[in-house]
Amino acid sequence: TGPLKDMDFSVQEGGGPRILHQFKLESPAVSFRASGEKAGIIDIEPRTGILYINGSLDWETKQVHKLQVESLDESGKRVKGPYTVTIYVEDINDNPPEFNQTKYYGVVRQNSRPGKPFMYVHATDRDDPTTPHAQLSYSIFHHFPNPYDEMLFQIDNATGAISPSRKGSYYLNPQKQDTFILVVSVKDMAGMTTNAFTSSVDVIITVKESLWKAPPIIYIKENSTQVHPVNISKVQSNEPGVIYGIFEKEKLPRLPFSISENGDIYVTQPLDREEKDTYTFFVVSKDNTGELVDKPLEIHVIVEDINDNPPVCQQDLTVIEVQENEMEGSNIGTVFATDMDKKDTLNSRLHFQIQSQEPEFPLKNLFYIQQDTGTLQLTGRSLNKRDSAKYFLKVLVTDSKFKTICDVEVHVIDINDKIPIFKNSDYGSVTVAEDISIGSVILEIEATDGDEPATGSSLIIYQVKEGDPNNTFIIETDSETNRGFIRINKALDFETTPVYNLVINATNPEPLVEGVHYNSSSLTLLKVFVTNVDELPVFRKAVYRTEVSEDIPVNTLVMTVEAYDPEGDSVRLSKVFLKEVQGKYAQYLACGKILFLQKSYLLVEDNAAQKSKVFLVLHLRDVNDNYPQIATDYPTFFCYPVSGGERTLIQATDADEQFFYSKFTFSLADEMNARNNWEISKFNATHAYLSLKHANFEEKVYDVPIILNDNGKPPLENKVNLKVSICKCSSENSCF
Repeated sequence: TGPLKDMDFSVQEGGGPRILHQFKLESPAVSFRASGEKAGIIDIEPRTGILYINGSLDWETKQVHKLQVESLDESGKRVKGPYTVTIYVEDINDNPPEFNQTKYYGVVRQNSRPGKPFMYVHATDRDDPTTPHAQLSYSIFHHFPNPYDEMLFQIDNATGAISPSRKGSYYLNPQKQDTFILVVSVKDMAGMTTNAFTSSVDVIITVKESLWKAPPIIYIKENSTQVHPVNISKVQSNEPGVIYGIFEKEKLPRLPFSISENGDIYVTQPLDREEKDTYTFFVVSKDNTGELVDKPLEIHVIVEDINDNPPVCQQDLTVIEVQENEMEGSNIGTVFATDMDKKDTLNSRLHFQIQSQEPEFPLKNLFYIQQDTGTLQLTGRSLNKRDSAKYFLKVLVTDSKFKTICDVEVHVIDINDKIPIFKNSDYGSVTVAEDISIGSVILEIEATDGDEPATGSSLIIYQVKEGDPNNTFIIETDSETNRGFIRINKALDFETTPVYNLVINATNPEPLVEGVHYNSSSLTLLKVFVTNVDELPVFRKAVYRTEVSEDIPVNTLVMTVEAYDPEGDSVRLSKVFLKEVQGKYAQYLACGKILFLQKSYLLVEDNAAQKSKVFLVLHLRDVNDNYPQIATDYPTFFCYPVSGGERTLIQATDADEQFFYSKFTFSLADEMNARNNWEISKFNATHAYLSLKHANFEEKVYDVPIILNDNGKPPLENKVNLKVSICKCSSENSCF
């Protein structure tokens, strides 16, 4: 109760009739009168002054009711007033949330990014949006079908954004299941109470094939005359607005391909198959933060051949020797030519044809050439040196477009009717040390041949016929003198073979005439004695390599080194000489088991103190053992006074290999009022923006507690207090 005056009341909606207040009459007033937004149920009892509600108010219909109340005398004249009575209706949770559609339809692409929304559901609640009554929370209630333990889809409980889960990004496949039905529920009261209202709706999702596919192999004809760049293919991400890029698989001076913002792939210049016949590169798609959206696509390009190369003679002049007694039809030699166009195609197919013969005596066509092989044959008769000692041929070599002339000289030589004869049938013996250098000459031998000099009939070829199964020796011929030089071809080993009994023969490259045969005159003997040399001990491997993690415990066995002595002596490992030490230790055991080593070499010696060394290389794998830090190359400051919203870029670093810190996360610690003063937002994998949330900063140095996580394996988290200055700035925009 109380006197008539302006008054405010708060009344919960619903609840039925109730009395709000009783105004007291003051003489000469005898009654009250109310007018205004009474909604048919709000009024005042004239004589008693009781203000009442005769029913239930509804917040969703009207949130505020304003009435004017005045007091009257006996004649009905106003004594006091009117005064304003305001009734505020308080909301109660009496409305369930409602979806704006009775059913939703969405499409998702195979291999879409996890967490990237492809559709939204939306619900509203008629209750007061400033109260929890209208705060909605979404969730997936059912998932049909659900072939895996985890759901293939997820929903943002605040926004209603539906996206593939990590499992869904990997397993969604229209070939296996192209349709899913989700039952999405929404609760008011932010889903935090058991008596919250709940509504649900069906979401039908169609799975379609990924748009992000590598195109089939791209074929491009070489030396194209089109105006470049030329569109050769196209890729398309599952997500709109991505940024496409190309990076090469091979290290080329310049990759002749580009990609547009729409995913069109271009070749930027004419290609030459003879220079490079295939290209492989990758196409990537990134979002505006530089993060990969899709897995890189491998693109293959094959450069197709055109006939743009003429035949080339393998020799400027092809010289062929023919014995006088060669039979008609004999193969006497081959003219060789090449074509740089693609092998085994019509572009590189060659035809051979004799264009001319000089002299044309005794016949015009003494020679025939096989058109596909270039093999020369005799035609009508054997050659006679008395007719001509030489013939000069012009051979026309053609492909389907070009032609080339190859010059050929045919030398008519004496028949090979004499065999080589050694001057000595036995060269006795020579003695050499087992450590003699490869290539050393140990003896000179000589045979003679009575055939025409400087021809294949008289040239002598020396070979070891017996006594050297491993080709330890080789014999070279001086073509001018026909002398032979016996050289060491492979390393000698006294312990394996102390003596060689060699049988050496001498032959001609031209075949002997019928009835003539090589005999013992073309053979000679040589005995080679190998003397012992105390040899160096030998390691089983040229270099010992292994790889271990940098956090390997001390005294862990990491490698075993083995050595032996060719003489059969015992060996022992000596010292480990460190060539590169990075704060670690190096130890060894005499048995050859290396306990720990950075990079070094190891000595081994035998009983005669002969020493050998071998390199031991131990590669250390990085582990994630360094906490992320804020880079402090430049001071962090804002120019005073601030207006709020200013931001600066900060960088996180990590001493570990980049593999462990490719994606930092930044957040503010919940201390020193940091979250009320500052805001941090990611810029890319290593940088973030630090922003001012308001303008109420003093001119001083602030500690901003920032939590860094390197997301490594295992992830390491570090809290860093970043010093940030709010300072008056000079004209160069730096702190005084």
